[in-house]
Amino acid sequence: MGVVSDAPASRPRGQQRGKPGHGRTRVSDLPAREEHHILDGASCARCGLPLQEIAGTQDAEILEIEVQAYRRVVRRHRYRPACGCGCMPGVVMPSVPAQLIPRGKLGVSIWVQALLSKYHYGQPAHRLLRDWAGQGLRVAQGTLTDGLRRLQPLFDPVVQAGLDHLRSASHWHADETRWQVFEDIEGKVGHRWYLWVFKSEQVVSFVLDPSRSAAVPAQALQGVQSGVLSVDRYSAYGKFARQTPGVELAICWAHQRRDFLRVANDHPPLWGWAMGWVEQIGVLYALHARRRACADAPEDAARVDEQLRAALDAMRKRCDTELADTKLACAATKVLRSMNHFWDGLTLFVDHPRIDLDNNASERALRTPVVGRKGYYGSGSQWSGALAAAMFGLFATLQRWQVNPRAWLGDYLQACARAGGQPPPQLDPFLPWRMDPQRLAHLRAAPTIDTS
Repeated sequence: MGVVSDAPASRPRGQQRGKPGHGRTRVSDLPAREEHHILDGASCARCGLPLQEIAGTQDAEILEIEVQAYRRVVRRHRYRPACGCGCMPGVVMPSVPAQLIPRGKLGVSIWVQALLSKYHYGQPAHRLLRDWAGQGLRVAQGTLTDGLRRLQPLFDPVVQAGLDHLRSASHWHADETRWQVFEDIEGKVGHRWYLWVFKSEQVVSFVLDPSRSAAVPAQALQGVQSGVLSVDRYSAYGKFARQTPGVELAICWAHQRRDFLRVANDHPPLWGWAMGWVEQIGVLYALHARRRACADAPEDAARVDEQLRAALDAMRKRCDTELADTKLACAATKVLRSMNHFWDGLTLFVDHPRIDLDNNASERALRTPVVGRKGYYGSGSQWSGALAAAMFGLFATLQRWQVNPRAWLGDYLQACARAGGQPPPQLDPFLPWRMDPQRLAHLRAAPTIDTS
């Protein structure tokens, strides 16, 4: 009872056999240091006459990277009024340089590297300190920890602005994973918390909470009256949807597909049956992709839409027929009952062509936290967990906008320093969805930034 799709076979990824490659990638935007290699005193090996230089050079490019810690020695020159007006103090000096942390000895570039290393690249703090020590920069663990604690409140306005913009969307992805917070809290047993991700087209927000209840999505999407939430089959999302009637749940087909694959692997006699269902789910993905691709051609889109609905009808009929078969194996019956229970959510995408069939977008957003969890296990305190959630959401949002995170962090922390160690009064220059096109283009293209 399979449905055959006329969708063309997808081209294999990677370099194609028999096709020319793209050649070496030129990195012309990097600064260049020229080296001139000459033959000093070279002469003919036979007659001894000197060689004559001709026009032009034979050039080669070699990429290098150089990281070096250094001290900024700020010397403020002093001045004394030469007049007798008495309207100025006895000694006049330039203003004190802006500092991110009052009386702190670490500059903005250090904190940019620390935040990127831990929360963007998943490197534990002690490894970063060892790396710095190898470059001649010795920073105590306590100094780094105390500095991160002071930086955490600076990102609160950005986090709140992201949540506000998230709530203005009409479609979201959501998922959650465990996260350890090694701080004892009265009334809570153990250190297991949960890191939730909520992702719209323009914003990614992470929420760290000690519970895995429906209260978390209710708080994250507070004030939302309607929309589509793409999720897995976890019951908390169902409870949230019942409490918010205007929000519909789009259930993930990838999870349903995994159920059939699990049956195929655990029960070899059911292999053919399960893989038949997997093939039909693949047809749905192919037809949905084709319908999206021809969105600008109404006639073609209508034809593919008809095929998609026919494929779903065939799947539903097959499910009902097989559930009525009393001889069907228990493992197969269990999977079909689950699919039947979530059918409305699984087929919500039919009337919403722009949403995905699965919840893979939010699972991909959790990859960086999972790498961090394996590297440094979690957070040592609640403030550290709050900083981790803020950074994960910030970097994921910048990635969606193709903004250079190093350039953004350098600009933002410099603005905080100029504001006296407080968040900048104007956030618009730092929110990608509010930036003017020129600044957005600058932050997308900037490979380096001066954070001195």
